Amino acid sequence: MSQFDAYTHLNVALNPDGSLTRLLKLPTLPASDVELSGQIAVSRDVHLDHKKQTWIRIFRPTKLPSNDKSVVRLPIVVFFHGGGWIDFSADNALVHEGCNHLSSELPAIIISVAYRLAPEHRLPAQYDDAVDTLLWIQKQALDPQNGEKWLLDYGDFSRCYLYGCSNGGNIVFNAALRTLDLNLEPVKVKGLIMNQPMFGGQKRTKSEIKYAADQYLPLPAIDLYWELALPKGTDRDHRYANPMVNGPYREKVKSLMRCLLIGFGGDPMVDRQQQFLQMLVLNGVPVEARFDDIGFHGIDLIDSQRAVAVLNFIKDFIC
Repeated sequence: MSQFDAYTHLNVALNPDGSLTRLLKLPTLPASDVELSGQIAVSRDVHLDHKKQTWIRIFRPTKLPSNDKSVVRLPIVVFFHGGGWIDFSADNALVHEGCNHLSSELPAIIISVAYRLAPEHRLPAQYDDAVDTLLWIQKQALDPQNGEKWLLDYGDFSRCYLYGCSNGGNIVFNAALRTLDLNLEPVKVKGLIMNQPMFGGQKRTKSEIKYAADQYLPLPAIDLYWELALPKGTDRDHRYANPMVNGPYREKVKSLMRCLLIGFGGDPMVDRQQQFLQMLVLNGVPVEARFDDIGFHGIDLIDSQRAVAVLNFIKDFIC
């Protein structure tokens, strides 16, 4: 492991000013709000904060469920992509297609957040962007004349869910804690969906040691993700990485809404996800846990059967 170069593995290079050069140019897709034959969802981009250069991509299914000739209101799912804090965005082809499919299959209005990336923007910038998104949704709900039409015409502001994969799951948890101090009416966050959420800590877990040389997500790469994302001068026992540490925020955990937690046994972080699950349960949070002994981190991105299983878990959870 001593010869392993995590920067090379992640296809990034650190610049003298502390920024990253991302060497892997991933394909992107534009939003399209023109309904074409065979298209399962339409999408459009909206600026969130010009100063922060944050934006969102909104997805709406082309086939809208109806009841007695009136359109049924759809849940609003705020989605936070993975990428280890340092990669991807809402226009990444994989993220776009995933949200397209999710919008059609649930069905739901999906708001995919193009949050700021580390290390150019370290934590808690990503949590700030998540809260900005929820406040933006509230603003639309309170402005029936000029608000976002897809939300006003088709969305159910009383059924809002936060959904995140990998580090996106971490964002969901921390953003939800912040919402407890906000009045978001008429927006109501009904549940949290955390798919293989990314948590860390200084003391190694058994799964981290067992899968330290994981082909996709080796331990040095996970460590580098945290090194690039956490506030300078902190370590992996900072509560952003390790919510199992004690602190005043732990009281807030008791007030969290319903949670769906998804994990796979071959994920180096699975022990931390299990510890996180235990913490939620001990604090009285209603949790649905869906753990599979077989599978690795991100398996649902490449295995269609696992993707269907995860989608069904989410369908069952959203009410």
